[in-house]
Amino acid sequence: MQSANMLLRKILRSLPFAAQHGMKKDLLPLSRTLSLSLCLKQDKACEPSGKLDLDEWKKVMKSGLREEVSEMVSEPKELSSLAAARETLEMWRLAGRAVPENISEEQLKTFMECPSKSAKKKYVKYLHLKELHKKNDKRKMDEKRERRLEAQDQASKTDETKKSSFICMWSSTMDKAYNWRAAQSMIFGQPLVFDMSYENEMSVREVTNTVRQIVMSESCNRKSVDPFHIHFCNFKDDSLYHREFIKNYREAWDKLLITVTDQCYTEIFPKDKLIYLTADSPKVMKTFDHDKIYIVGSMVDRSIKTGVSLARAKRLGLETAALPLEKYLLWSTGAKNLTLDQMMHILLTLKDTADWKKALEFVPKRKYCGFVNKPVKELKKTLDLVNTLKLGKGREVEGKRFVKNYPKKYKLKQK
Repeated sequence: MQSANMLLRKILRSLPFAAQHGMKKDLLPLSRTLSLSLCLKQDKACEPSGKLDLDEWKKVMKSGLREEVSEMVSEPKELSSLAAARETLEMWRLAGRAVPENISEEQLKTFMECPSKSAKKKYVKYLHLKELHKKNDKRKMDEKRERRLEAQDQASKTDETKKSSFICMWSSTMDKAYNWRAAQSMIFGQPLVFDMSYENEMSVREVTNTVRQIVMSESCNRKSVDPFHIHFCNFKDDSLYHREFIKNYREAWDKLLITVTDQCYTEIFPKDKLIYLTADSPKVMKTFDHDKIYIVGSMVDRSIKTGVSLARAKRLGLETAALPLEKYLLWSTGAKNLTLDQMMHILLTLKDTADWKKALEFVPKRKYCGFVNKPVKELKKTLDLVNTLKLGKGREVEGKRFVKNYPKKYKLKQK
């Protein structure tokens, strides 16, 4: 009986440990059943027939208790290891090491799975740098947002006139005026043809650049005093040209005051009035003719394929012409191909003023040194004269040097 009481006392002493791990509720019924079984066993022990071996009974009960405790302790083992990992990271932070402020459970698990201490340090340093990059990106985004908001506030304060009804009315009236001019040009204006048959000669990127230049040409033509009547010939529906135009114009594509057709220009206009403008033409354009219809090839080629538009014009039996760039400009570098919007500016200026110098101001200045003030023949004569003078001076200088260096030989030559 005394040994049973001692066992119960040991079990009750272990109750605080069980309470920490949530085992108190399970152990109390266990102690009650244990005491009852002991009493019953004591009553049976009083009988002469049966004997009770208390030592064996203690071993059995202790082994069962240990199994239950091990099962209950294995569940919070993982939580305790995570807490220990967090404590080590906190100690590293206090020691002044690079440790991230926020770390997730998955990152802690990978930290615990690192094979060595150096690997753990490297992983923690990587997490710290990652966190710093995120903070910097967030700070930059916030600063950018603040600057944008400040700029919007300043613009709203300074540009209050833009929101006034007068400016809105002015812009709408100007749009109406431009559209009215474009509508008049469709009836009375001089036609200008864009040949849209070069899609197969270009890449997708070159087609997009071509369409952008044509869009700029159309807006420049619409805002001019006397605009052209623009024709898009050889234009096919659902082609790459068509898709790019819809991307740029969107809903305004169907409202453009231009003529779009899949027919060739030779079927619409008489051949004797057509002039194909190409940089490869041997014939140079002298004056702008208001009775002619000029054709511009809708092509932008980075590889500069020479002779493509000239060959097309010859196949169709059309007259060709090139801009007189060498006649009026001192050409320095680069090919003599111009963009479509530059061609539009030049043709509009020639149509309005008939002045080549004003028109050729739209050529990029990086391509030429300046304008030619004298005719080309006179320039050639002056250049030849300068070269001969240089040669004559050079000969005189060489003769004087020869006399100084070899005076004896010079005397012998004179004799």
